[in-house]
Amino acid sequence: MAKVAFIGLGVMGYPMAGHLKVKGGQDVAVYNRTFSKAEKWAAQFGGQAFRTPAEAAAGADFVFTCVGNDDDLRSVTLGDAGCIAGMKAGSILIDNTTASAEVARELEAACAAKGLGFIDAPVSGGQAGAENGVLTVMCGGDEATFEKAKPVISAYARMVGLMGPAGAGQLTKMINQICIAGLVQGLAEGIHFGKRAGLDIEKVIEVISKGAAGSWQMENRYKTMNEGRYDFGFAIDWMRKDLGIVLSEARKNGAKLPVTALVDQFYGDVQAMGGNRWDTSSLLARLEK
Repeated sequence: MAKVAFIGLGVMGYPMAGHLKVKGGQDVAVYNRTFSKAEKWAAQFGGQAFRTPAEAAAGADFVFTCVGNDDDLRSVTLGDAGCIAGMKAGSILIDNTTASAEVARELEAACAAKGLGFIDAPVSGGQAGAENGVLTVMCGGDEATFEKAKPVISAYARMVGLMGPAGAGQLTKMINQICIAGLVQGLAEGIHFGKRAGLDIEKVIEVISKGAAGSWQMENRYKTMNEGRYDFGFAIDWMRKDLGIVLSEARKNGAKLPVTALVDQFYGDVQAMGGNRWDTSSLLARLEK
């Protein structure tokens, strides 16, 4: 049993911390900006809630963070109340936030200065993946640190891979979001076209999903898209945050992402329709308005 701290109990972090306690068998302390949520988690899973990240991280072997964005991440890791200040030498900070590669490298440097390990470890699989403990985790960091962290991370994951040095996990997550954006737009257009053509969408998907057009998005989202229901998973507000990180990185490295940039604009249109909390498959709603 390791001593673990988990910082950030949102829709992803709450069940992930639970898996570390129940499936992983770890001794877990938690921190959340809204303290009542940390208390609720502690009552449910049998851990301890703390009022600052530094207090939660004190004495921990592994500290996990899962918050909203770069600024949120800096607020819970850096400074006197941040988790890095409370961590003991030789412990490892594992960041599950989807953030920039820049902040990952910044945190690695801050950890190295204190004799701590660091892994940037953004996840894919959405709320359902977190709740079921089957997330895909894309890691950046040195191999020795990764090998120590991997067995602990595995409590909430079905795939954990080392992509390269610090920041490589975040860059891989960016590729993940690029691919999803294009796939969902293609699926939305296909369903929209099929409806306009008077076809039975159920029959169409039954056939084409078994061929080259098949995808996770098609298998898991076409039914709800066809029914105009968009409350299943990753919210558009979050996706636009992620695509903003992608497009910012592309401006730095010179990558050309015309489809990603266009789909980001389409998601903006859905937000303007009031769909901020709809899931990413709601691109179809824009075509049908």
